[in-house]
Amino acid sequence: MTTVGDQYRTGDTWRRVTVLLALALAAFTFNTTENLPIGLLPLMSGDLAVPLSSVGYLITGYGLTVAVVSLPVAQVTRDLPRRWLLSGVLAVLVLSTLVSAAATSYGVLLTARVATAVAQALFWAVMAPVAVGMFPARVRGRVVAVLSVGGSLATVLGVPAGTWLGQQGGWRAPFLVLTVLSLAALALVATLLPTSRPAEGHGAYGSAPHTGRFVVTLLATAVSVTGMFAGFTYVARLLTEVTDVADAAVGGLLFVFGLAGVVGVAVVGRFLDRFPRGTLVLTIAVQGGALLGLSLLAAEQVAVVVLLALLGCSAAPVFMVTQARILVVAPGRTELGFAANSAAFNVGIAVGALVGGLLLTPLGVRGAFGIGALVTFVALVVVLAEPLLTRRVTRESGRRIASATASRPRDGGSADERTPPPRRAAPRR
Repeated sequence: MTTVGDQYRTGDTWRRVTVLLALALAAFTFNTTENLPIGLLPLMSGDLAVPLSSVGYLITGYGLTVAVVSLPVAQVTRDLPRRWLLSGVLAVLVLSTLVSAAATSYGVLLTARVATAVAQALFWAVMAPVAVGMFPARVRGRVVAVLSVGGSLATVLGVPAGTWLGQQGGWRAPFLVLTVLSLAALALVATLLPTSRPAEGHGAYGSAPHTGRFVVTLLATAVSVTGMFAGFTYVARLLTEVTDVADAAVGGLLFVFGLAGVVGVAVVGRFLDRFPRGTLVLTIAVQGGALLGLSLLAAEQVAVVVLLALLGCSAAPVFMVTQARILVVAPGRTELGFAANSAAFNVGIAVGALVGGLLLTPLGVRGAFGIGALVTFVALVVVLAEPLLTRRVTRESGRRIASATASRPRDGGSADERTPPPRRAAPRR
């Protein structure tokens, strides 16, 4: 069986880049598919003759499915060759979006959505290890950034364009377009990705595995996302009721948020390899400040535009930064680490939306944003306190981790994220 490294050792850069872009296209398609019903709720409700709330479950159920199945499906498929696994995942995406476009009942559509969610859970678990394994370890962060830009474009381009197309040609039309895009990604991955063993390549294991830092990373993801969605879930209400923005202008402001997110992902991605922990601290801190600013200055229209842009350029990269950090600190296989991080992310979305909804009546929408900021700052404290929280784990497991990592690539982690040797370090060559 050919390894990824052997396959690309001849300098087929175009193949590596093409597969990377195909995976980014798949990320765009998955994220667009997940959130597309947000803009099509009335159309889908009327056509399928179901209440609007039932159509809303297509989004809630999707996120919960990803959260629940991410770790189990990653564990079950951990030994399958990545070419065939990713091809199968993308084949499910093709079929499920096609079934969604053709669905004439709510039950069929919901079933197709659940199938897509299961495929997405597995896709996010294995995508990054495969992608970074095609390139030198020193550019891991930039590879993850390309994948994240593809996912982030779903918010800026995919959902708005899909909503417009659905309004012009019916809600099924955008699902047909997504079927074509996913088929293109499937063809490229199935043709150009080598049939590598799952455990091969520097992306298969953390470069500086550490259980304590891994747990801190998962906590940072879950808590920061909870803070984000405690407020942002109800951003339209904040804009129309407090900022006094016309309903027609809400879409434009959300476009500013999404575009800033893409810019933030692209900029932060350039520094991931050099400052893995610093970028996490910075993005969470800016997210908390932006949420707090929106709570305090919601009545000032100019300030709201600036703060939405800040929120977009900080909140969007958080998941990318934590994903890149999984490549460093994952204590076992990285696909299981990615699955755990994806589950933490989706749990944060669900809990954040729930908390924000419970706070709307007693505190109002500004209060929801304020509590979101407070929760985000809790995540920041956890990250800043990481050296204290993990010191004991480092002392107790230093010898075991140092031995385990001696034969693995150490690129991609900063000095503060590498486990010190137990007593006397072996001389470096």
